[in-house]
Amino acid sequence: MIDLPRRLVAEALGTGLLVAAVVGSGIMAETLTTDVALALLANTIATGAVLVVLITTLGPISGAHFNPVVSLVFALRRELPGHAAGLYAMVQIIGGVLGAVAAHAMFALPLLQASTTIRTGGAQWFSEGVAAFGLVATILAGLRFERRAVPMLVGLYITAAYWFTASTSFANPAVAIARAFTDTFSGIRPLDLPGFILAQIAGALVALALMTWLLAGSTGDDLPLNPEDPS
Repeated sequence: MIDLPRRLVAEALGTGLLVAAVVGSGIMAETLTTDVALALLANTIATGAVLVVLITTLGPISGAHFNPVVSLVFALRRELPGHAAGLYAMVQIIGGVLGAVAAHAMFALPLLQASTTIRTGGAQWFSEGVAAFGLVATILAGLRFERRAVPMLVGLYITAAYWFTASTSFANPAVAIARAFTDTFSGIRPLDLPGFILAQIAGALVALALMTWLLAGSTGDDLPLNPEDPS
C-alpha cells in the first residue's frame, strides 16, 4: 500500500494540474478568439483530455479523486478512512488554488485574483447537482464494470457535461474554490461558491444512494479505485 504522504502529494498535484488546465486553457482561448462558443470548446477539450491523463497516471498512487465529493463518497462507502478523506479534501483545495496561481504565472497575470463572474440561481445550482450526480454515477458504474475505462469515462463525461449543463459542470468543490481565485474565462464569484458546493454535495450523495441500490448484486470485478484496498 502506498503511504498517505505520497497519496496526498498525488492528490494535490493532480488537482493543481487539473485547475491549471481549466484556467490556462480558458485564458488561452480568450486570447485567441472572441467567439465564446469556440473558447468554451477549447476549454472543454483541454479539461477532458487532462482528466484522462491525470487519472491514468496518478490513479495507481492515490485513487485520482481530485475532488472532495468523490473522496466523501469513498469514505461513506468505507473504502477510504474518514481522516484520509478529510486530508484528501484539504490538499485538493490547496492544490487547486496553486494550479490557478500557476496558470496566471504562465500568462503573466496577477497571481491571485478574485473572480467577478456571476454564476448563481436555481438553474445553475440544479445544473451542478446534475453534474456531480453524473460524475459520481459514472465513476461507481465504471469501477463495477470496466475499471480500466474509468479515466476515459470520466474525461468523456466531463467533456459532455460542459455542454449539457448550464453551469458548465464544475462538479467539484476544490475546482470551484480555485476558480474563485481567477478573474478570467473560467472564474466564479466567491459569493456564489456556497450554492455550487452544496449542490455538488447533494448531487454526489443522491448518486451514491441510487448507484448503491442499482449496482447491488450486479456482475463485475467491483474493484474500487482506492489505494486503501490491499488486493
